[in-house]
Amino acid sequence: MVAEVPTVQAAGNGPDYQGHETINTSILHTYSEKVDFLETQEKKQANMELEVIGQTVKGRDMHLVKYMQNLDNPTILYITQQHGDEALTTEGSLEFIKQLGTGKTKGILDDVNILIIPMYNADGAMGDVNYELEDYAAKGDRHLTRLNANGVDFNRDHDAKTQPETQALHENVLQRYEIDYMMDLHHQGAQWIKDDKYVSGAIFPPHPDHTAPEVLEGSKQLGAVVYEAIEPKGWGHLANYAGKGSTFNNGISVYGLAHDYNISTLLFEIRGTQDNANDFEVLGQKSNRYLTKQAVIAMYSASRAIADGSIQEKDVSFWDDLPVQEERPY
Repeated sequence: MVAEVPTVQAAGNGPDYQGHETINTSILHTYSEKVDFLETQEKKQANMELEVIGQTVKGRDMHLVKYMQNLDNPTILYITQQHGDEALTTEGSLEFIKQLGTGKTKGILDDVNILIIPMYNADGAMGDVNYELEDYAAKGDRHLTRLNANGVDFNRDHDAKTQPETQALHENVLQRYEIDYMMDLHHQGAQWIKDDKYVSGAIFPPHPDHTAPEVLEGSKQLGAVVYEAIEPKGWGHLANYAGKGSTFNNGISVYGLAHDYNISTLLFEIRGTQDNANDFEVLGQKSNRYLTKQAVIAMYSASRAIADGSIQEKDVSFWDDLPVQEERPY
């Protein structure tokens, strides 16, 4: 089971950034450290395979972590850090990968195939881009930025597929594997609330008018699994996502991938980015532990529910009453 987290870091208690909290990128995995971690885990874990699916604009290898025990099993894909400044999604994925090699997840790989892309936007995560990064909040040896090296938002590029990273994902993962479920893990600004408390995260299914009914149902069931796993935690406080992606755009993964590939997809937006030029987007790093654990719990609970089949019994009616988050100006 996933370890419990102390409730002293409850989401509603902050801490906010606003120029007061320390933000330092040196505590996050660099690209090279991520690669070293993955290569070490591949040597330790008999069930894990590491595949290079392409290269970034700056020539960094893009890695796919594969646990494919039985092709007849359902398959889930996790994508982290499409936006380079949303780093705790990758931190959570690395912890989840480590757990998949231990007794904490015993038996889970017998009945579900798991694909993970950690640090999808490696150039943005390293601040290695073809434009200036000014007035960013974080200290350390690098900045983290949302867009890729060419200034393109991957999460608006899934239809046009203009970037080598997007092309690699589609050609070497989405078009190659039979994927049943997908979780796209992001961060959002730190200013969102539900019931007058800051949310720990927000969840969002595909667009009902552009998604096959059975795919939409599976997406909502995936959301139910995550909600039931996180909301009861002392720090858990999930809302229905509201943001720029509320209007259908086939270039956005939660919409386009569900539509084009019939993958039941959940967008999961964790609170606060790790670097940004806008202070209200950033959250103090004292929140890193519970937010990283939130990502781990989301990935673990989804994989477990798919493996044991309980996801198919999930009641999705909670979506009807799940409040849409609201913005609280600082």
